Amino acid sequence: MKEYRIHNKSDRPDNVVEQENEIFLECEKLEETLPRSLRTYFIYLKGNVLPQSRLAYLRDIHFFFEYLVRETTLTEADTPDRVTLDELNQITAMDINIFLDYCRKYKVETEKGTVIYENNNKTLSRKKSSISVMFKQLYRDGLLDKNITDGFNPIRVPGPGEKEIKALQDDEVMVMLDAVSSGNHLTDRERIYWEKTKLRDKAILILFLTYGLRLSELQQLNVSSFNFSRGEFRIYRKRGKESTMPINHSVETVVRDYLENERNQITVQDEGDEDALFLSLQGKRMTQRAIRELVKKYTSIPLHTGRKEGYSPHKLRATAATSLIGRGNSIYDVQALLDHEQVTTTQLYASHKMNVKRDLVKGMEWEEERTEQ
Repeated sequence: MKEYRIHNKSDRPDNVVEQENEIFLECEKLEETLPRSLRTYFIYLKGNVLPQSRLAYLRDIHFFFEYLVRETTLTEADTPDRVTLDELNQITAMDINIFLDYCRKYKVETEKGTVIYENNNKTLSRKKSSISVMFKQLYRDGLLDKNITDGFNPIRVPGPGEKEIKALQDDEVMVMLDAVSSGNHLTDRERIYWEKTKLRDKAILILFLTYGLRLSELQQLNVSSFNFSRGEFRIYRKRGKESTMPINHSVETVVRDYLENERNQITVQDEGDEDALFLSLQGKRMTQRAIRELVKKYTSIPLHTGRKEGYSPHKLRATAATSLIGRGNSIYDVQALLDHEQVTTTQLYASHKMNVKRDLVKGMEWEEERTEQ
């Protein structure tokens, strides 16, 4: 693969720009595997959706064209890039509905055996959206004779408030923080690593819980992001928007503790990671996957589940939101802190009243009342 260098004249850190460039390059690579007739669709995505969403759309479209080649007689092409406009023009809404049904559960043969993939309605809805946008764009550009998207079957996804929000309760947060502070409830093997990373792990959890950061926002934090003398740090939101966050006493304590007593003992391997806040034991910026696994491990302790069933970083974002609202903070202030585009998103967390439910059922101890008689 050809190497590239960053020529960054913006105010954003190189690692943030580099991450966007990696997504940009992956998008371009996917576009090269698809028909050139989709060029106007590519231009539309580039100018109208977030980089990560653009990548998700292109992956969906690539999968669709691979399906056309591998699983159907709708094209004579042997590779996705050879599918013609004439062949796309012959595709009907029923063909798309059959494809979406195929996506519910399908198998792929690999060298190690057969892998079965299963998608939920949320994923299917996104795939449908990716294809709908493509066909609508081609129709608007006069490349297709008709708009077939009206014939796509609806896919039911839970509406706002229908799906119960998963978040840790305050007492569960305390159990989790006790575990990362003391090593309680960790296996012998986990404790070996914990001895070397406990300050880092605690700082990660506290930052998630305090600010409701997104995984990408936390993973891209740098040492230089923090200005302790001013009591603030910088993060980069969606669309590359810079946001300044105030540092409270707990955050300053755990981040300084990590910087002064753990991170300074790690030898950084790559020049590009010298400023990275959270490092692996190998001296590299922690990956999103590593952070996700770390969060699952510690959240599984108060939840009393297996490590793989622990909560994701997004559930800690939900925990921050419900805790902030539960402490009487304004929904609009919480919306600003969490960077929700719509206040209706924040309101979903206001309706999550697990403690109220617990208080209600406390007065309904039927079996205890029976045995006390």
